[in-house]
Amino acid sequence: MTEQKKMSRIGVFDSGIGGLTVARELISQFPKTDLVYLGDTARLPYGAKSPETVTRYAVRCVQFLIDAGVDQVVVACNTASAHAIPTLRTIFKGIPILGVVAPGARVAVSASKSGVIGVLGTEGTVSSKSYPRAIHALQPDAKVLSLAAPLLVPLAEVGWLDHDVTRLALRTYLEPLFESAPDMDTLVLGCTHYPALKSTIDAVCSSLDRPMTLVDSAEAVTAVLAPTLQDSKARRRICVTDLPDRFHRVAATFFGDTISEVEHVDIT
Repeated sequence: MTEQKKMSRIGVFDSGIGGLTVARELISQFPKTDLVYLGDTARLPYGAKSPETVTRYAVRCVQFLIDAGVDQVVVACNTASAHAIPTLRTIFKGIPILGVVAPGARVAVSASKSGVIGVLGTEGTVSSKSYPRAIHALQPDAKVLSLAAPLLVPLAEVGWLDHDVTRLALRTYLEPLFESAPDMDTLVLGCTHYPALKSTIDAVCSSLDRPMTLVDSAEAVTAVLAPTLQDSKARRRICVTDLPDRFHRVAATFFGDTISEVEHVDIT
């Protein structure tokens, strides 16, 4: 096996703020890595848009990151990962592009003892069937149950990570899912917003007497990238396409730390 090329600057993009969970994990594991983050807040949410529209937006986001000097890209948005990866890899052939679906699927298959895996995601990710395809490619006899949970994104964005409304929404989503699959033992957090709710999701699963192995796409992606990252100057550039002040206020919820500056950029 050939050694993977070491990269010096990584780009991460999402439709909004959720991809900061990926950036947080990367910086936590590799604090000297240079990183450029782009939140396409002018066009969010991607989850309710057509595959063609999501792909068009993703191309613009990747082009911005390449122009900003990155040498590899993480598509931190599950919906964009589901719809746009083949097109992105065709257009930007010289740049390694990693989505969150394939790494998450690998971790889920490895973690599940029963072979029954749940996927919690946006409407776009669930309708794409990207996780079932990726999981079945690794384990053809796996049983995959996918559930769209669109209310969780706005709840996370307003910072209601451990709130009665959030717990009620989670119970409402998860109870029917668990009833339909008594052997399920693994739950994929198929949206980059959901890791911010991880402790609450874990508590709700326990309260329903259904403890789950939770698959965090941020952790899965970081594990894949680990062999390619090298120490650099630890520069951080955080960019958004709209509402930088709002993004700055909410960012600590997902990033785990205060972001000093959020830059407004135009990628049209």
